[in-house]
Amino acid sequence: MTDDAIGYDTLVLGGGVAGCVLAARLSEDPDRTVCLVEAGPDLGPDRNTWPDGVLNARALPREEVWERHAPAHRIRARLLGGSSCINGCWNTWGSEADHAAWARRGGPRWTATAMEPYRLAALSQMGMSQAPEREFSPWSTSALAAAAELGYSQVDMGTPGGPGYGTPLLNAVDGVRHNAAFAYLDEARPRPNLTIIGNATVERLDIRGGRVRGALVETDGRQRTLLADSYLLACGTFGSPALLMRSGIGPANHLLDLGIRSEADLPGVGSNLVDQPGVFVPLQPTDELNAALAAKEADGDLYVSRMLVRAASELCPVGSWDLHILPVAGPPLFGKLPPGQYEAGISAFVMNPASRGTVRLTSADSATPPQIDPGFLTDEDGHDLAVLRSGLEIVQRMAATTALKSLAAPVQGQPAHHLSDQDLRARLGTYWHPVGTCAMGTADDPLAVVDGEGRVRGTTNLRVVDASVLPTVPAANTQLPVLAAAEMLADLIRGER
Repeated sequence: MTDDAIGYDTLVLGGGVAGCVLAARLSEDPDRTVCLVEAGPDLGPDRNTWPDGVLNARALPREEVWERHAPAHRIRARLLGGSSCINGCWNTWGSEADHAAWARRGGPRWTATAMEPYRLAALSQMGMSQAPEREFSPWSTSALAAAAELGYSQVDMGTPGGPGYGTPLLNAVDGVRHNAAFAYLDEARPRPNLTIIGNATVERLDIRGGRVRGALVETDGRQRTLLADSYLLACGTFGSPALLMRSGIGPANHLLDLGIRSEADLPGVGSNLVDQPGVFVPLQPTDELNAALAAKEADGDLYVSRMLVRAASELCPVGSWDLHILPVAGPPLFGKLPPGQYEAGISAFVMNPASRGTVRLTSADSATPPQIDPGFLTDEDGHDLAVLRSGLEIVQRMAATTALKSLAAPVQGQPAHHLSDQDLRARLGTYWHPVGTCAMGTADDPLAVVDGEGRVRGTTNLRVVDASVLPTVPAANTQLPVLAAAEMLADLIRGER
């Protein structure tokens, strides 16, 4: 322990989406002292102190991240507000089947019905809304017509339902990204019982006899020990398992290889990584589409997409969906094009993949990035490849609709769904929705890390509350489900006092 140990009732480690919810909701109790710790900067409530790139909802900033120029699947934000500061501001909800799977692992509070009040609370707090009509480019408008032409019905993307097309709810207004730090912490900052510490890296937890005795944090070049009655880990799908393993909780043999003393042998820590892989099919925009997009950009209202399709492969249960079909047109996500030229195409993403990856340490040093293997398309039965090919066949049909073929033409070459497995793997991308590395489960599940209330096995005062506890990825963009899960678990924790 260091000499300047400071104590709180509750310590929230990680200031991303879930951490902002926890700090705000738990500090509503004036008798509970709460400290929120974030590895990146706390840029404060004044929007003028925030970088333009983080505020610009038309782009995906890549400056405030843990690793610059890293592979796409490793991208994770490093600032207060977490991924809500660098993502596409899209919010969709999963299927009834997603929640049923979670309830089998975590109990009835994870059903869609039980989570409904927390979904609504997140929608309200984040100020989510439909995109205004002026933000629809000719491409997005035509893509809506193309989906209808293929026989899909219009659905509300922010609720459970079935396959169909629609517009995700946005946490952005007039092109300004309204992140979780703004939405949850601005009104909480004046509370005397809430402390926010930015630029503070949690090196490890001091765990003895199944109880956390303190969090060793490096800030301003020196180590401090933060003490609490309860510790809530919200460092994300990559950060939470890494911190647990550095603290002696994880696969015992792996920790032994790194010289870390095992406090709890939990082989599920860092296992079960699941993300949503996909393939982008480029199209050649016409001169007319390029001109229309340029005009939209000049007006300040160009967004690469404002719609998507929930689609079902042949392997999908009836009434659900296992694909997102995403038409886009605008500035390229990677690289550059000459002025007046834009990228157009349609992606297919596998929403409920069977493949699993891992997060592992390469060093006990918190400054060393973990090893992240997404495990894309590695399931032995070939389920994910089959679903991906089904999605790419839908992409081809959508590109050939009357609504879209006048705006963009297929590029030369073999149709994407006919490519070899090797070629598909070479073109693989990610939807950036990793979950599962501290998965919740029942008492008889040897790979479960937490129970349905986020409690870490083998400990008495430690919980994980972020996307890492979800044992399966929902058929959705994960921001809204994670917000709702954090709202639900914060309500549970608050009721325990």
